[in-house]
Amino acid sequence: MDGQVFVVTGVTAGIGRVAATRLAELGATVVGVARDAGRGAAVAEEVRGDGGRMEVLTADLSELAQVRRLAKEIAERYDRVNVLVNNAGVVKSRREVTGDGLETTFATNHLAPFLLTNLLRDRLVAGAPARVVTVSSSVHSRIREIPWDDLQGARKFDPNGAYSLSKLLNILFTDELARRLVGTGVTANSVHPGFLRTELAREAAGFYKIFFAAVRPFQKGPEAGADTVVYAATAPEMATVTGQYIAAHAPIEPSALARDRAAAQRLWEISARLCGLER
Repeated sequence: MDGQVFVVTGVTAGIGRVAATRLAELGATVVGVARDAGRGAAVAEEVRGDGGRMEVLTADLSELAQVRRLAKEIAERYDRVNVLVNNAGVVKSRREVTGDGLETTFATNHLAPFLLTNLLRDRLVAGAPARVVTVSSSVHSRIREIPWDDLQGARKFDPNGAYSLSKLLNILFTDELARRLVGTGVTANSVHPGFLRTELAREAAGFYKIFFAAVRPFQKGPEAGADTVVYAATAPEMATVTGQYIAAHAPIEPSALARDRAAAQRLWEISARLCGLER
């Protein structure tokens, strides 16, 4: 990994922190993305203290303007990106709206990776062979039908449902991205990290707070999920694999809805319009 540039979002805790640390240990130059500048600086200092190369850029990925600023900063500092890991995610206990008028879970978990990846496309192509790895989850299979007329839960909001939907959208986005990247030398895969003990449940309330407290002793730590992310990002045998959903060290089949090509294309159109991108 020496000389390669890896961009990893959500590096202050959980999977992102462990994955960024491991990638730095492998010799990569890691560009971490954090919402909290202080926590991000602490991670970078720890990595550099162990001999790794890492800098952290600050951005609230729920805000599209900050995603654009982040992409511009990365493009100005680096002439190429070899791997982009879309890891950052949130779970909200109640419906919140961003400054763009977007529901926060939808904006952070789906639109942010969609926009960031598209804005860094030229840098990824310049870094080819390059990879895009987007962290999804097996909870995507809980969604039986996509609420196209209410993707942001304006009429009916359920925290668990919003998060599960965002993870389904991660897979659909990745599949369409892979098709659009054919011939560029850039691959795109989504991963299921496992049912892990991370900070995602910190805002859980009511039933979900009780549930996560009960299952916490039985969950694996973020290291297990980071292992899958690092595998997808670095394994030689993954160099030409694209458009797949990875668990552990192998592609697996996601839900039937996650394999719906028409849904993936429709999602791309909607996302591009919301982000103000050409379709």
